[in-house]
Amino acid sequence: MNIKMSFMLRVFSIAVLMGGLALAAPPSLPSGLSDEGEKSSDSPSLPSGLGGESSEEKQSTSSPSLPSGLGGDSESDEQEESREDSQSDSFFDSGLTGLTGFLEFRSGWRLQNDENQQDMSIGETRLQLEMEKYWEGITFAITSDIYYDWAYGGHRVDLERGEGFLDLREANVLFSPADFVDIKAGRQVLTWGTGDLIFINDMFPKDWQSFFSGRDTEYLKAPSDAAKASFYTDIANVDVVYTPRFDSDRFINGERNSYWNGMQTAGEDSLLRTEKPDQWFRDDEWAVRVSKNVQGYELAAYGYWGYWKSPSGQIPSTGEFTFNDLNVYGASVRGQVGAGIGNIELGYYDSRDDQDGDDPFAANSQMRYLVGYEQDFPEIANDLTAAVQFYVEQTMRYESYEESLPPGQESTIDQYRQLLTFRITKLYLNQNLTTSLFTYFSPSDKDVYMRPNIHYKVDDNLAVEAGANIFWGDYPYTFFGQFRDNTNIYTAVRYSF
Repeated sequence: MNIKMSFMLRVFSIAVLMGGLALAAPPSLPSGLSDEGEKSSDSPSLPSGLGGESSEEKQSTSSPSLPSGLGGDSESDEQEESREDSQSDSFFDSGLTGLTGFLEFRSGWRLQNDENQQDMSIGETRLQLEMEKYWEGITFAITSDIYYDWAYGGHRVDLERGEGFLDLREANVLFSPADFVDIKAGRQVLTWGTGDLIFINDMFPKDWQSFFSGRDTEYLKAPSDAAKASFYTDIANVDVVYTPRFDSDRFINGERNSYWNGMQTAGEDSLLRTEKPDQWFRDDEWAVRVSKNVQGYELAAYGYWGYWKSPSGQIPSTGEFTFNDLNVYGASVRGQVGAGIGNIELGYYDSRDDQDGDDPFAANSQMRYLVGYEQDFPEIANDLTAAVQFYVEQTMRYESYEESLPPGQESTIDQYRQLLTFRITKLYLNQNLTTSLFTYFSPSDKDVYMRPNIHYKVDDNLAVEAGANIFWGDYPYTFFGQFRDNTNIYTAVRYSF
């Protein structure tokens, strides 16, 4: 068991002990009861589909929600209200604050035979427990999932990859050393940027295995072990995130989904081997965001210094895949456009290990561009929302890349990879039934990924869900085309408390 896992398990054990002691205290009303967690502390808000609702549910039904800072309470206001709500003089006086969670059963099956994978795509029983405690100006938060995967069996606990019976989602402390500063330290889910399930300047880890296998969309965001400082000034708001050891994506490696390994489609019998930077305080990451609300539009600039989040290079002698050094510089704007919400975001990916673009075993630098628009259409139907995005991924020094390829080997990437996304959401039965379809379509790669979803809220506690991950592509080496044998359907039942 590595140092990081041991540390996290100790934090979890302490939190459980604190909860047990708190249960012995006289009962009282929960203080600071809310659904905040990362949802309120990381403006701007999560991309559509990554909130606390169901995997594809939209919260706004009359008009698209404005980004954080364009209306309503600010992040600092919400945190201050939470602090004022808590009346506890002693750490144990108010018992368990905001103890919530859910019990979920989820299963899924592939719709075609995949010689590299089993028939079941997912099979889980999951219990999530979330607790928040405020004491002496400090908020303690812990969210942990305990689950059993009957489809893939048990594995040893790996908190970094979210494997085993325990997935520690959050374990952190939040405090304010000054009126204009908030600091959150520990395991936390971080997000920023303007894309809807497209990420340019959000360089925090993603769980692509969960996303493609049929878990709830909230699990696309993997946790980070980091310290975040947020500064609020009249000039601009500044967020600084320091991760002392590199947190990679939970990338596709063949465990649950077949993938293109550079030569052929592989799966469980040929797992991706990687060499990952893992030295504390040496293989670290920095991320900075500076944001400002100007006449109803949220402007932001971003910087990141670390590594590609998924494997981006390869060691020819061993065949192991690597994570090349990477700096990212970007900007975004989001706000009201006509009757809807529009956004523009761009980022320059400076691949430090291949400045000239002539190394075939390292990723080239890139420019990434995104334009999006979302609007409600009450004139067509009540509770109907549609959104569209256009994304371009430009490979820099493309000619050098082509010249670096071995004789006879053709390029498997386009100089300009284009991607269109479409989201349509319709609510029925007093907004208790949500139907949605999210589609990725790449005209350059000639592949498609579709995510239909139906979510029905039976009552305040019980919900049922069904959905699918549908892949199609002309070529086995494109991003979505490599998963064409992984098309699956899934169902879920969740009881929240």
